[in-house]
Amino acid sequence: MAARIRAVVHGDVQGVGFRDFVQRRARELGLQGSVRNRHDGAVEVVAEGSREALDRLRQGLEGGPRMASVERVEITEEPSTGEFSGFRVTY
Repeated sequence: MAARIRAVVHGDVQGVGFRDFVQRRARELGLQGSVRNRHDGAVEVVAEGSREALDRLRQGLEGGPRMASVERVEITEEPSTGEFSGFRVTY
């Protein structure tokens, strides 16, 4: 059964390859969803898949790519909708 999270990642996370990092990681884990920059400087991730894969994604979000500096990650669990096909960067 699929689960879903919405993660908001705060810190120096825009302009450092964070969205591409998340997309690669999510695809490796077989997750569906999207990642986007927010106007407040954070990055928002919506991902659906197995709980194990989502937990591994959460761990990746806390570290981020080498150039990023993650201050905190806010995670909200939501009902899975199945609305996604693949994992994409949105603008």
